[in-house]
Amino acid sequence: MNSKEMKARELFRSGYNCAQSVFCAFCDETGMDFESALKLSSSFGGGMGRLREVCGAVSAMFMIAGCLYGYTEPDNDEIKGRHYKLIQDLAEKFKKEHGTIICRELLGLEKGENSTPVPSPRTKEYYAQRPCENFIGSAAKIVDEIIKSRQF
Repeated sequence: MNSKEMKARELFRSGYNCAQSVFCAFCDETGMDFESALKLSSSFGGGMGRLREVCGAVSAMFMIAGCLYGYTEPDNDEIKGRHYKLIQDLAEKFKKEHGTIICRELLGLEKGENSTPVPSPRTKEYYAQRPCENFIGSAAKIVDEIIKSRQF
């Protein structure tokens, strides 16, 4: 297990949501201070505000990629295309490991099930039942590998 994966898992076990856990494990790389990173990523937990859509850990991978490799030229389709390719590659790597990037599908829920805005209490039982820590660790590992392999 690499240090980013360990850090992301540790943040999750400390009570942060899935997106915060992954995104904040990469504050050194993104240059973002921890509090700002927490605020920016806070809305993406639970598949975007517990809507159970795109997994928060996956959203965090995309945010990290944007911070590090995002484009700033709105009319440059070549640069946009390269960035979108990176995002699609990240999603594909996650899907290859877990079958989907959709939170409810990862958790085995039906649409609308367990999507109340009230978070579940973080108890021993919660952590024992939830596979989220594995998704968080996987997302952190995938992003770390991409960062280490890119030549910028």
